[in-house]
Amino acid sequence: MLYPLKFTPIMKDRLWGGDKLKQLFNKPSETETTGESWELSGVKGDVSIVGNGPLAGTSLNELIEKYPVELMGNGVIERFGHDFPILIKFIDAKQDLSIQLHPNDELAKKRHDSFGKTEMWHVMDADPGAKLIVGFNKDVDKEVYVKSLEDNTLLDLLNYEEVVAGDTYFINTGKIHAIGGGVLLAEIQQTSDITYRVFDFNRRDKNGNLRELHTELAVDAIDFNKKDDFKVNYARIPDTVNGMVDCPYFKTNFLDLTQDFVQDVVDRDSFSIYLCVDGAAKVTNDWGSTSIEKGETLLVSASSTGIEIATKGSQLLEVTI
Repeated sequence: MLYPLKFTPIMKDRLWGGDKLKQLFNKPSETETTGESWELSGVKGDVSIVGNGPLAGTSLNELIEKYPVELMGNGVIERFGHDFPILIKFIDAKQDLSIQLHPNDELAKKRHDSFGKTEMWHVMDADPGAKLIVGFNKDVDKEVYVKSLEDNTLLDLLNYEEVVAGDTYFINTGKIHAIGGGVLLAEIQQTSDITYRVFDFNRRDKNGNLRELHTELAVDAIDFNKKDDFKVNYARIPDTVNGMVDCPYFKTNFLDLTQDFVQDVVDRDSFSIYLCVDGAAKVTNDWGSTSIEKGETLLVSASSTGIEIATKGSQLLEVTI
């Protein structure tokens, strides 16, 4: 029964969002300020629902309850229980997102009974000159940081990265960051919705209110050191598996396929997630086939003994635990 599963996108309206998710990926957006499409989520209150095949209408949590090991893999169940550990999003930033950071597992557990939030970004589209903010441009300390908030000079301390499609960044916990206006990207992260917002350009929401800042919570979570550990340099060799990120929370590979491709996953003790970032493909496992095109995501069960990808040209991000 566990054919490759496609889930109904969960659309999120955001102050900074736009219309690219609808225009480029045909997402079911009803506003001109749609910022996020949650493609695969086990977050409480936003659990994904299967959108294709005989299991359509079944929630991700229901699948895990019924097929825990088959879907997730023994190793994943041992680490995370029945909590799906990965959250997949597509994000369209028409305007700059707030300056923010995320706590590590220890702080998140203590304060919010949640996982921390390690994440990675893969840029799919970027307007000319579009930028990301990743980290500080010099070493700072708590006193310098707090004074910059008081003086409204935080932006002078931050590192700006101009980006193009294909650029990839790894954002570990504690690293201050923001997605700039004009960037459309895929985000792979731990299952967590814990964000500490530290600066929001003094913007007001549709009701005229300033959005909440988390200044005190953030101070204890920030890594104040300048580090050049965020840009992911990865090979793009066609028709092979190119490693991108290998961290304790997820592993991501880049597949640039010009022809049909077979993945031997007999020994893979994890589900496999495929994000199509260009082109189109048909993914087949032991129980069936599902088509995928740019801007779509598939979940393939851990019990699959092989994964066949039929394509005339596609670029896929493959995510496992």
